[in-house]
Amino acid sequence: MKLTALLFPLTASLLVATALPVAAQQKSAPQKLLSAQSDIGFVFKQMGVPVEGHFKKFDAQINFDATKPATSKVAFTVDIASATLGSPETDAELPKAVWFNTAKFPQATFASSGFKALGGGKYEVAGKLSIKGQSREVVVPVTMTQAGAVTTAVGVFPIKRLGFKIGEDEWADTSMVADDVQVKFKLALSGVGKL
Repeated sequence: MKLTALLFPLTASLLVATALPVAAQQKSAPQKLLSAQSDIGFVFKQMGVPVEGHFKKFDAQINFDATKPATSKVAFTVDIASATLGSPETDAELPKAVWFNTAKFPQATFASSGFKALGGGKYEVAGKLSIKGQSREVVVPVTMTQAGAVTTAVGVFPIKRLGFKIGEDEWADTSMVADDVQVKFKLALSGVGKL
């Protein structure tokens, strides 16, 4: 009887001690992109008129830690064939070789190389953007907010389309389609810790 009285608290303590790390692991859910609540778009000017497009398919692997932003990482994959300008005729042109050449380059990617906290939920994310076989280093400003379990990251950054060979041959004429393109994003994320 005395041995049982000694063993019970010891066993209970061991169970609690082993359960705590498991509970902590379960509480820290993996970070995920909520695609249905997210958007990646782009704006350019054609003969001086702004034209807006979107990508319908994209994915991301995220590991963000607000307490240690320098250790954070993000990797994006965008299905280039999912680009739309909202017109079937124009959308049929985008996959062609002079534009995105999706048969040869089906995906655009972004891989971060560093996060820098600027305060107030603002960050700068440096990384490599690759489109149509061309890679460029970019710095992306990101503003993050939280509402309940959802963290939203928004930002806009410029690229030069000709630097990625988007619009070749006669479409390299920047008086028709401007070289400057603004890439816009709104990313809804789950599993991110408190900012």
